[in-house]
Order: sequence, then C-alpha cells, then structure tokens
Amino acid sequence: MHETKNAERPAPDDLLVRIADYVAKTSIDSDEAYRTARLCLMDSLGCMFLALNFPACVRRLGPVVEGAILPGGARVPGTKFELDPIQAAFNIGALVRWLDFNDTWLAAEWGHPSDNLGGILAIADYLADERRPRR
Repeated sequence: MHETKNAERPAPDDLLVRIADYVAKTSIDSDEAYRTARLCLMDSLGCMFLALNFPACVRRLGPVVEGAILPGGARVPGTKFELDPIQAAFNIGALVRWLDFNDTWLAAEWGHPSDNLGGILAIADYLADERRPRR
C-alpha cells in the first residue's frame, strides 16, 4: 500500500518493467514489419491532417488550461501546440481517431496500431528535443 503523505514514488509495476525490457531489448529484422508500420503511420498522419478540418475536433485540442503551453514540449502535428507529453498524446490520439478512417490494419485483434501513436509520437518528440535541459 502506498502512503499518500509520502512523496516517494513507488517502484514500477513488475509487468510494466517486463514489457519495457522486452521492447528495449527486441530488435526487428523484418522488412515487412517496417513496411507495415510505415503504412500505418502514413495512414494515421493523413487522418490527423484531415481531422483538422473539423471544428468539433479542433475545439478538443490544446492544453487543459487555455494558454498553458510547454515550450519545448511535445508537438501536436498540424497545430502550434507544444504540450506536456500526456496532453499531446491525447491531442494526437483524438486527431488520429476523429474520422476513424485509419484502415491499414486488417487483423483478428480488436486493437488498432494507431491507438498507440498518440503516446508514441508525443513521448518520442518530447525525448528527442535536444533544446531541453537534461537532469
């Protein structure tokens, strides 16, 4: 049990650590996997940019508090927003799924790879920003 008055962060969940280790240590040697990932990304980006034409979608984008941007934060493609990675992931995810036209994935699973792109693109952009001071 985690004590709420203690600011010390608890250890990560074992399953999350195992998943992260697997991802970090696994190499992909399949040209087909890379081609498929590229198609999924391009398809999702197309859906994102088209979604920007829909005012109901655009109203849901941006920071939680108006004007609360994070210079050097994760960028939301097609917008001027630089946000904390969590809010950027929501923005990107909303754009990707707004029209639900992203259709390059035909599989028996219920999930869709583009559902992961909000988090992936936001954290990748945030971590890749070399202007940000490192601890």
